[in-house]
Amino acid sequence: MLRRNKYLLFACKFLIMAFFKVSLGMASEKPFETFDPNKSRNWSFFTDGVMGGISSGKAFFGKSGSDNFVRLEGQVSTANNGGFIQIRHSLTKSLDDDIRSISLKVRGNGERYYVFVRTSSTLLPWQFYNASFKTSKNWSVIKLKLDAFQPSSSFLRKTIKSSSIKSIGIVAYGRDHQAKIDVSEINFTK
Repeated sequence: MLRRNKYLLFACKFLIMAFFKVSLGMASEKPFETFDPNKSRNWSFFTDGVMGGISSGKAFFGKSGSDNFVRLEGQVSTANNGGFIQIRHSLTKSLDDDIRSISLKVRGNGERYYVFVRTSSTLLPWQFYNASFKTSKNWSVIKLKLDAFQPSSSFLRKTIKSSSIKSIGIVAYGRDHQAKIDVSEINFTK
């Protein structure tokens, strides 16, 4: 009987610890951004006009069903050494070292878009890490592993250290095209 109670006690402890770990894991999956209209908007919109390009566009916040979102739209032009429109969010605090990916809930016009990440080592305006993804007219979740991001320069580290991330951008980039992308959620995941 004593041995059975020990096993029962062990099983209870194991279940409590397992439940606690799952709860903590779920709490760490809390979205970074849901574009809630009741929270502050820390996103900046800009184009290649900051360096002489002629791309044009806008960003605005909207709602579709239960999804709040930000829309980035405009005309991307590579004329005058240009080629981008972007929305960017600067992080106010460092991420944990164990973040391994960025996931986004997106829809768009079928074009390829990019996530640009700037870190504490991307000192010059033209330095960043990027990963691309395609959109469709329906909402879908895109998961981008941090080790899949490409540095814009050979002077940067080959991989991103998550605790060094300073900003994240959603970018229409690199070729002449009409851009239209909605993003309703962004998560940093382990």
